[in-house]
Amino acid sequence: MNTTLDGRTALVTGGGRGIGAAVAISLARQGADVAITFQHDERHAAGVAEQITGLGRRALVLRADSADAAAVTGAVDRAAAQFGRLDVLVNNAGAFLLGPLDDLTRAAFDETVAVNVRAPFLATQAAVRHMPAGGRIINIGSNMAERAVFPGFALYAMSKTALIGLTKALGRELGPRAITVNLVNPGATDTDLNPAAGPNAAGITGHIALGHYAQPADIAAAVTFLASPAAAYITGATVNVDGGFTI
Repeated sequence: MNTTLDGRTALVTGGGRGIGAAVAISLARQGADVAITFQHDERHAAGVAEQITGLGRRALVLRADSADAAAVTGAVDRAAAQFGRLDVLVNNAGAFLLGPLDDLTRAAFDETVAVNVRAPFLATQAAVRHMPAGGRIINIGSNMAERAVFPGFALYAMSKTALIGLTKALGRELGPRAITVNLVNPGATDTDLNPAAGPNAAGITGHIALGHYAQPADIAAAVTFLASPAAAYITGATVNVDGGFTI
């Protein structure tokens, strides 16, 4: 099974920490040059870039607010210009705004849709202009798109569910160009945003068949496989990496 990414280039949005950072480093370990975007935390993004270069690969760090349409497409174009091509796009950056229906504002709605739906659409639209046959688009969704067992997730779950339709439709449209489009739905993952030792962890873990949180590397492994030549015949698929949360 060929999972090498030697000679490939990738862009991971929101790659400065958490799942995005793990994905960026995993792609580099398989041989890819990797660009990442970040919004606020330049220090963590620089640390990810150091790990990528430490693996002997080129790294590029781009500040880009995924709620800003021009920033999204600009980051894609800059990554492609720096590397000379773009083989893999991982749409990972996300907005995680929760709350009861009555408390959710129009501003929260607009931000969530801009980051979680519009940004992946625009980034993909820009990326395929630079992407040769064999290209890979991988969207990062959420297990909440299929099973929202907790209150307060209406806005977030709605936005992540939209990625299912986007992935299937683009998989169909880009298939003749030999570009695959797939969706990875992580479950509870041990990150700064949702630590496995956090106050809500016990309630969440009770819904997970395997009984524990994922590590960012678990999600990165699935993404890296889908980015590889071994996944050339997989497109339009949703892969749940959630420890059995949705079964």
